[in-house]
Amino acid sequence: MVQIDLLAPDAPAATRAPHPLWACGFRPFFLVAAIFAVVAVPWWATIFARGLSVATGWSALSWHGHEMIFGFALAVIAGFLLTAVQNWTKGVTAQGPWLMALVALWVAGRVAMSGVWEPGILGAILDLSFVPALAVAIGRPLRATKNRRNYAFVAMLGALFVMNLLMHLASLGAPVGGERLWLLASLDLVVVMMLVVGGRVIPMFTSNATGVAVRKPTWLEKALVTFVGLSIASQIALGLGAQSLRWVAIASSALAGVAVIARMVGWGTRATLKVPLLWVLHAGHAWIGVGFLLRAAAYLWPQVSSAMATHAITVGAVGMLTLGMMARVALGHTGRPLKAHASLGWAFALLGVAALGRTFLPMIAPALLAGAWPGYYVGFVSFSAALWAVAFLIYAVVYLPVLTRPRVDGRPG
Repeated sequence: MVQIDLLAPDAPAATRAPHPLWACGFRPFFLVAAIFAVVAVPWWATIFARGLSVATGWSALSWHGHEMIFGFALAVIAGFLLTAVQNWTKGVTAQGPWLMALVALWVAGRVAMSGVWEPGILGAILDLSFVPALAVAIGRPLRATKNRRNYAFVAMLGALFVMNLLMHLASLGAPVGGERLWLLASLDLVVVMMLVVGGRVIPMFTSNATGVAVRKPTWLEKALVTFVGLSIASQIALGLGAQSLRWVAIASSALAGVAVIARMVGWGTRATLKVPLLWVLHAGHAWIGVGFLLRAAAYLWPQVSSAMATHAITVGAVGMLTLGMMARVALGHTGRPLKAHASLGWAFALLGVAALGRTFLPMIAPALLAGAWPGYYVGFVSFSAALWAVAFLIYAVVYLPVLTRPRVDGRPG
C-alpha cells in the first residue's frame, strides 16, 4: 500500500533556500505548470483552428498530447512527488540550486519541443532528461530510508521515460510502432498515478474535512487494479496489431470504468458539494471512470469516438485533479487554512464546463449544428481551450503570492 500524507504535521529537515520559491518542489513546479497550461492550450487551439503544422517531425495532435503529458502533467507530478517524498522520508528531495536545475531542465525540454523547430536528437535528449533527474531526486531519500512501499512511484517514472523514449524513436523512424500508441500509453500511466494517489488522499481529505466515515473495500481495489491493468495492456496490444483482443479491451475498459466510479460510493462525495477543494477532486476522479466507459463505448458505437474518451481523461480527470491538488497542497504546505479563494470555485467550475464541452458536445452537435455552423467543432475546441486557460490563469494569479512568499507559520518549506 502506498502511504501518502501531504499534510503531515512535522516537516523534514531542510536547508535554507535562497528564496521561498526554491524551498520546496511544489512551489516552482505548480507555478510553471499553471503558466504552461495558460499558454500551451490556447496555442494548440490556434494551431488546430488554422490548420497549421508544427516543426517537430510529429503530427500536430501527437505533439499537443506529448506536451500536455510530458510538459504540463509531468510538472504537476514533479511538484507533488518532490513534496510528498519529503513528508514520507523526512529527508530532502531538491531545494535551492538543485531545484532550480530541475526546473531549468523541464524548461529546456519545453523549449526543445516548442514546435517552432524540429528537436532532433539533441532536443529529444533534453526532453528525455527530466524524468530520470526527477526519479533520482525522489529515489535517493526513498532508498536512504528504505521506504520500499513508495518505490512504485520511481517505477512509474521509469515507465513514463520508456514511453517518451519510444515516442521519440518512432518520430525518428525506428520500427517501434506509432508515436500515438506510446502517447496513449503514457496517458494511461498518468491515469494509474492519479488512481493510486486519488485512492489514498481523496477519502482522507474528505474524512478529515467533513468527519464522514469513508469506506474502501479491499476486494474492489483489487478488482480495479485487474480491470485497469487489462484495459491498458489490451489497448497497447491492439495498437500493435493484436485485433483478437478487441473484446478484452471492451470488457476490461467497461469494468474499469464501473470500478472507478464504484470505489467512490463510500467516499462521502455528497458531503463535499459545498467544499470546492474537495468536490473538484471527487469530480476529477469520476472523470477517469467516464473516460474508461467511453473507451469501451467507442468500440461499439460510431457516435462515440476514441477522442471523447481521451478528452474525458485529459480535460476532465487530469485537468480537475491537477488544479484541485495544486490548490490544496499549496495551501497546506504554506501553513494557510484549507479554504479556497472564492475565485477558485469558479476556476473549478470553468474547467468542469470545458471538460463537458470537449467530451460530449462533438457527439451531440452534428445533428443540431452541422447545417447552421459548419465550423462548430473548431469552435468547441477553441471555447474549451479558453475556459481551460482562464481556469489556470485564475490559479496563477491567486497563488503567485502563496507560492513565492514564506510560509505564514514561519516554518521551512
